[in-house]
Amino acid sequence: MSSTRIEVDHRVRHPEKANRPDNPIQRKPAWIRVKAPTHPIYHETRELMRENRLTTVCEEAACPNIGECWSQRHATMMIMGETCTRACSFCNVATGMPRALEADEPQRVADAVAKLGLRHVVVTSVDRDDLKDGGAEHFARTIRAIREAAPTTTIEVLTPDFLRKDGALEVVAEARPDVFNHNLETVPRLYPTIRPGARYYQSLRLLDRVKQMDPTIFTKSGLMVGLGEERAEVGQVMDDLRMAEVDFLTIGQYLQPTVKHAAVARFWEPEAFEDLAGMARAKGFLLVSATPLTRSSYHADQDFAALKAARLARL
Repeated sequence: MSSTRIEVDHRVRHPEKANRPDNPIQRKPAWIRVKAPTHPIYHETRELMRENRLTTVCEEAACPNIGECWSQRHATMMIMGETCTRACSFCNVATGMPRALEADEPQRVADAVAKLGLRHVVVTSVDRDDLKDGGAEHFARTIRAIREAAPTTTIEVLTPDFLRKDGALEVVAEARPDVFNHNLETVPRLYPTIRPGARYYQSLRLLDRVKQMDPTIFTKSGLMVGLGEERAEVGQVMDDLRMAEVDFLTIGQYLQPTVKHAAVARFWEPEAFEDLAGMARAKGFLLVSATPLTRSSYHADQDFAALKAARLARL
């Protein structure tokens, strides 16, 4: 990685994309339009995030479900700052050189979880290729702080791939989250243009290694469709994930954040998502969520209960 520091102008979220040709944003079909948030609990949740100086992926990634989730006091905490060291062409999180870690952040996250009374919390992060351990110890500290502040809350982590960060995965897994999630995002053919800083088989190995270390931890991964993938390619990714014994698969529609991001190649119809869900269930996943608006953390608390029930039923 280059040692040149990239100063982030927060008025320009994606300086590395500035010189790319524009991809006009297509009008969304009716089945993926959402209403603007108005519920009073949405505003309460937003204010709590501000009071605790917390970043959420809900805002940073411009999630279409933020109104629904925050109105139910569900928020996905994004630790280690709001600036990512990578420049994936699908992602709306700002790119550049992040600031130093904040030592009190794990406790602030834990306090917010306790105040919200969450049954289940999802903790994710930006990629921190600038850190020796990729931020693994910060994840572990956050897990431990939540366990202390909210002992009955179940914890799901959505981690980076820890590429070239030896031992990092083990640090997070040994803190024993209830769910370990890492998204493959797309099919391997599209990695060079969609996820250029990542390696498909590194991501697969990460999920496989978690299961080898502790089979009781639920593993989870997610895909976007609409980037130019073929149905057969999605099926092959499903097979790869099942070889890694991944329990839960989410599939959602890619939505283009700005004209500088990857274009939408196709809006998959709701019936097509039903087809993908059926294919995934036939391959043996414990749980599948596949709808146009599905995102990794969408309905995560209900999904965790369903995961536990599905494991018990299979036993």
